[in-house]
Amino acid sequence: MTILDKIITHKKEEIARRKELYPIQLLEQSIYMNTPVVSMKKYLLREDKSGIIAEFKRKSPSKGAINPYATVESVSIGYMQAGASGLSVLTDERFFGGKSGDLTEARKFNFCPILRKDFIIDEYQLIEARSIGADIVLLIAECLEKDRLKQLADQAKSLGLEVLMEVHSLEQLSKLCDSVTIVGVNNRNLENFEVNIQTSIELSKTIPDEFVKISESGISSPGNIIELREAGYQGFLIGESFMKTADPAKACLQFINEVNALENKMQRINS
Repeated sequence: MTILDKIITHKKEEIARRKELYPIQLLEQSIYMNTPVVSMKKYLLREDKSGIIAEFKRKSPSKGAINPYATVESVSIGYMQAGASGLSVLTDERFFGGKSGDLTEARKFNFCPILRKDFIIDEYQLIEARSIGADIVLLIAECLEKDRLKQLADQAKSLGLEVLMEVHSLEQLSKLCDSVTIVGVNNRNLENFEVNIQTSIELSKTIPDEFVKISESGISSPGNIIELREAGYQGFLIGESFMKTADPAKACLQFINEVNALENKMQRINS
């Protein structure tokens, strides 16, 4: 079994347990069920923002522990003060060390779009996402058949959630549907977890212009941002580069400042 196969197998078991512990009727009592969502799409297109979606992640299957002692409050507030366009919060516990409470904690301290980063395969997880304060959910094309992805995307939209569809190949773009808001190209191969930023470069021109485009994983330098912007990307999901440092928020601020400096330098050269 690949790492992805193991994650999905466990996720099915986890969902069954959570349905018993936290039935839908209980989730629907959350104050967030009727709270207007904050649009990630709009924030990514704002000229006063960086386009960076800064991620809170304690560990990963490929790297193990990254920053197990970081606090959601300080890191998420710091990310937004640094100029991030939005937050991504891992809620998978077994493989990424996250939990639903992490996203709710981020929601408590930040008015910004928050992505629930998880392996969503069931409608229950969409209701759960809304109940914990998420604005946008991730649907991974590699995990879902085309019809199933559309069902989940439509359900997410009916709940007021935006949808980020993640792809890894040209073939997976055939699963796009109207309820998808943002298309993300993951530069990480989910079968062996190897990373190659050229995946985003190669797929950029094949993504229809009506979708906001983001690049995910393996973005480690300001030069990567410039290259990806030139390829047509408006958003950049970065987590590990920040989280592996002692102060993720400070690393985020420094990175954004370096991107701005490089962009200004290139504008002076071109003018």
